[in-house]
Amino acid sequence: MTSLKSPTSDWVRESSLLWYHRWIIKVLKAGPVPQHVAFIMDGNRRFARKENIAKAEGHSKGFDKLSETLQWCQDIGIREVTVYAFSIENFKRTKEEVDTLMDLAREKFRKLLEERDKLHERGICIRIIGNMNLLPVVIQHCMAEAVLLTQNNKNAFLNVAFSYTSRDEIAHSIRVVAEGVQSGQLLAEDIDEEILTKCMYTRQCTDPDLLVRTSGEMRLSDFLLWQSSSTVIYFTKTLWPEFNVWHLFGAVFYYQRCQWQSGAIREVFLEEKKREQLAGENSDDSEATVTKRNERVEIFLRDVDRRDQESLVKMASAMAIE
Repeated sequence: MTSLKSPTSDWVRESSLLWYHRWIIKVLKAGPVPQHVAFIMDGNRRFARKENIAKAEGHSKGFDKLSETLQWCQDIGIREVTVYAFSIENFKRTKEEVDTLMDLAREKFRKLLEERDKLHERGICIRIIGNMNLLPVVIQHCMAEAVLLTQNNKNAFLNVAFSYTSRDEIAHSIRVVAEGVQSGQLLAEDIDEEILTKCMYTRQCTDPDLLVRTSGEMRLSDFLLWQSSSTVIYFTKTLWPEFNVWHLFGAVFYYQRCQWQSGAIREVFLEEKKREQLAGENSDDSEATVTKRNERVEIFLRDVDRRDQESLVKMASAMAIE
């Protein structure tokens, strides 16, 4: 069993980069550095087969690579990271593998709670995006406690997509808005893209600038589909446990190469949004009507936040069942 004192089990690490790594970082910082990078951490099982080790050990190696990558991101200046840790589709795997992944998640989140001083020292905020109600109570407890513990930290953000798919997230958002209409908090004509976005699991997150997928698969696997309309996507054949800082440098450099084109596309998109806003302002809607609509939406969104906070508190205070 790996000791809790082992550096490979830590979430928050000290930088291990050498002088020439830091020189490369200085060069990269001469260009635009993505502020939010998302990772589809694929290839743990293939790595286990390749190395002739148990799947459980492959997943454990994947976590060790995650904690290492998080430190590299901080070294580069990437402020927000989202990781696809467990898809709802993963529940279809064998019971043995699902149980192994749940046990690993419980162990790692307990370890995270032990590192609270480091988290506060570096100002790291942990968010869980996904349908936590599908998880065992003990994992809900650990995750909710981690979120509540770090929710006021503002220096860096780690978003863990666990029990997540984008289709589930979009359906969840639609249900929340529909309940708002049914209860009379909202009118049907209040519904727009912005309200749906603010009812997503990711409503506190920024949209990713760069999305990295390892293992050679060239698909998004139902990950952040709503949020990735202008995201630069980088695919590498490297298996996730074999991902190293040079691969991350390559992904950031690829992002910089694409930035001119994606930036131009984004400018066109923003101009179109401005035209839509101006058209809305010049419509027949009176100022009083717009004000009332904004008030309804603000009250509704505050209520959504309140209910989610209460749900987290309830999960965190629940008896952790082994």
